[in-house]
Amino acid sequence: MLFSNRRRRLPKRRNNRPQQETAPPQQPLSALPAIQQLGQVQLPQLESNIYTLTIIGQIEGHLTLPPQNKTTKYEHVIPQLVAVEQNPKIEGLLVLLNTVGGDVEAGLAIAEMIDTLSKPTVTLVLGGGHSIGVTLAVAGDYSLISETATMTIHPLRLTGLVVGVPQTFEYLDKMQDRVIQFITRHSRITEANFRELMFSTGQLARDIGTVLVGKDAVSIGLINEAAGLGRAVAVLNDLIEKQNSAEQPS
Repeated sequence: MLFSNRRRRLPKRRNNRPQQETAPPQQPLSALPAIQQLGQVQLPQLESNIYTLTIIGQIEGHLTLPPQNKTTKYEHVIPQLVAVEQNPKIEGLLVLLNTVGGDVEAGLAIAEMIDTLSKPTVTLVLGGGHSIGVTLAVAGDYSLISETATMTIHPLRLTGLVVGVPQTFEYLDKMQDRVIQFITRHSRITEANFRELMFSTGQLARDIGTVLVGKDAVSIGLINEAAGLGRAVAVLNDLIEKQNSAEQPS
């Protein structure tokens, strides 16, 4: 009798159990849309009564700057300030500045909104708060600057087509007065001292103006204190506590 070396294949058992479909892993929420639209990221898992507003790069106004420029668009900042004013969960605003300046009217518009907020506001200059950034730095209830940060004070400039008529100079002079009046109202520096710094000819090689570093801005009365982030948050919490205690009925 011959035996075959081939093994007999047994029929496969059918598994009648219902197969469970594995759900795909949930992807974390992407912060890319927030960065593209607002230029900043709000961490959703952090519940805080303080809203942080960053103003970096060049302040973009009525004209769109080239794409390689780091900009802060004022049409994005203004709705955030309105939301801060309307949101009852937000009790204070922390403004972080690292800007080279930019559009004068856009900077003044942001500064006026920061100044007129009913909630405590603290500004902190990190890196630089130049040109119209000086106006934003003094717009809050309390201002701070890091020891290595700088602030450049210089006269206003016009870009693009300029008509050489007396009316152009008068318009520029009035706009410059608006900036000077705002800064002197919201700081301890006098108008005479600020104009002297603005039109100084000894510090800048190719322009007129003055560069202030850290404590220099404090010593002349432009900024309240030279400190960092921890001190800024502590000051803001103190202002929030004082306002809350004042609003409570006695």
